[in-house]
Amino acid sequence: MIRIQKRASTLTAAVLALATAACTADATVPAIQSPPRTQPAPPWADRSQPSPARPAAASTVTPSCKQKSRQRAEGAWTRRLDRLVAAHSVGVAVGTKGRLLYGHGARRPRVPASNQKLLLSMALLDKLGSGYRLGTKAAAERVAGTVVEGDLWVIGVGDPTLSASSPGYWGGVDATTLDDLAAAVARSGITGITGRVKGAHGYFAHDLRALGWQPYVPGRFVQLPSALVVDGNNSGAPDPERVAAAALTRSLRRLGVQVAGKPGSGRPPKGLTTMARVRSQALAEILAFMNRTSNNFFAEVLVKLLGAKTYGPPGTIAKGARAMTSWARAHGVEVRAHDGSGLSYANRISPAGLLRLLGASEQRPWGDGLRRGLPGAGEGTLGSRLHGLDVRAKTGTLFNGASTLSGWVRSNDGGRWIGFSIMGRNTPKVLEDRLVRIVSGARIRIAASKCGRIQD
Repeated sequence: MIRIQKRASTLTAAVLALATAACTADATVPAIQSPPRTQPAPPWADRSQPSPARPAAASTVTPSCKQKSRQRAEGAWTRRLDRLVAAHSVGVAVGTKGRLLYGHGARRPRVPASNQKLLLSMALLDKLGSGYRLGTKAAAERVAGTVVEGDLWVIGVGDPTLSASSPGYWGGVDATTLDDLAAAVARSGITGITGRVKGAHGYFAHDLRALGWQPYVPGRFVQLPSALVVDGNNSGAPDPERVAAAALTRSLRRLGVQVAGKPGSGRPPKGLTTMARVRSQALAEILAFMNRTSNNFFAEVLVKLLGAKTYGPPGTIAKGARAMTSWARAHGVEVRAHDGSGLSYANRISPAGLLRLLGASEQRPWGDGLRRGLPGAGEGTLGSRLHGLDVRAKTGTLFNGASTLSGWVRSNDGGRWIGFSIMGRNTPKVLEDRLVRIVSGARIRIAASKCGRIQD
């Protein structure tokens, strides 16, 4: 009995010693814990919505590329933007080369108004190239010596600049003229036409409608866009092709070419022989005029051209809008497009999405030309705005209060181009201009060599 009690006492003492040592160790050596995982807010998230509180990361954690980009971008200029936009229904996205550096309501889809013309321009330039020219030709079935036996067909493929006889009709871009086409026919040796001059139908449909258009749009804000149309169809003619045929008939007769019949229109037969052709200015020049003046007629002609080139004739507004949607989606941006001009209240794109597309355009051969073609300070639709800044931007306004401004401004710090997109409702133009001035003065440092493009 005595030996057993002694062993028990010894065992109890050992257990107490171990417990005391463990308590002492807990008091003197901190427990090792894994550093908390930081989850930065998505880089395209609205800056107007503060992120929930997060535990500070241990000093040994290396910041991610997204964190580095955000840290370099944030500064006094972002806080100034926050203060300006806080009381307004407006979305703002600012970035360089497709990287979002500042966003306020940037991911919310909004009505782009005439910023839709930017999307149309990018899709067209990517499809056809900046140097593409649109041809208008005269063709016939049979020619005997110097006489066209039968009808002479005038065939267009969507040159919005085409004029009857005035190369300066549009002012900002040289027009193709039917006078020049008639002169080319005469130079080919043709002296007479036994039939008549006819304008060709078929390459475009005669649609003049789009989802989201107000009833007053057709005929007031845009005339019927066809593949063969002169002087913007400002007469409102329901058959622009016949009007073009009449203009060419007059031009031919002035040059001494005899035309027996009255002008007409219809679907041309197959197997025609081209007698003469005229070509438009380069596509980049046509788009520059469209964007600087925000010409809706040009936009709806060209969106039909995009539809015909993408999905085959006849070109329609709906086909062109579908091609625009497809092009944006291929670049990671979801849009709702229903026209080329931006007259539709049903169009939708987010400021962040448009900023990304502008960034994508900078990587294309036609990107610099697109930017140069946009209005600068004091030019076109920016005629009374943003003086003193090196800016290239497209405006947009609708009667429902939609107001937009998107493009590039050159930074005063380093001279790089900074992309921006501002889309709001009832947003004062003076507020848009103040935002752009703040962006132009931003001090932005982005280490692009190691950190890749920020995704939304």
